[in-house]
Order: sequence, then C-alpha cells, then structure tokens
Amino acid sequence: MKKHVLTLALLGFGVVSSQAFAQIDQDLAMQSGCLACHKQSEKVIGPSYDEVYEKYKDDDGAVEYLITKVTQGGSGVWGEVPMTPNAHVPAEDIETLVLQIMHEE
Repeated sequence: MKKHVLTLALLGFGVVSSQAFAQIDQDLAMQSGCLACHKQSEKVIGPSYDEVYEKYKDDDGAVEYLITKVTQGGSGVWGEVPMTPNAHVPAEDIETLVLQIMHEE
C-alpha cells in the first residue's frame, strides 16, 4: 500500500511540475522555424524549452546569452548537432521567445 501511495504522489508531482513551465507562443515559434527542432517538453533535434529553462534558470546572464545563441547559432552545448543561425527571425521575436522560455514574459 505504501508503495502505491508513493508512486501516486510522485506521478502527481510530475504532473504539477510540468504544468509549472511557461508555455511558448506556438504560432510565433512555428513562424520562426523553432518547432522543426524544439518542443515544449520533449527533445526533438535540439533540447526542449523545459530543458533549456532548467539548465539556465539560475544564470543571471541567461536571457542575453540565449538571445545571442539563437540569433548566431552554435554547437557543443546540447550535443553534436549544431543550432543553425536564425538571423532571418526578427530580433523582437527571438527576444519574446527567449523571455517566454525563461519565464520572464
């Protein structure tokens, strides 16, 4: 019985914690090309938005770093596959998405 209660408690915690993550503007993410490689809570080619938040949530310079990384692209942080530059995406849209990922908007 104790195992079942613990299992249910852990499952409940997982549901609550996943709902705590900020939701990204899916239309803006699609128009910007983000959804080809990223999703809210599961890894596709690149990390999920939730993983990015977890990695950088305690970093005071994260927003500026991520805006630069999304704009210029890069590699080596999340594995072998490089992130392509996104200079075609308006700077305001990149900032909006990064702020949403980092729960600041």
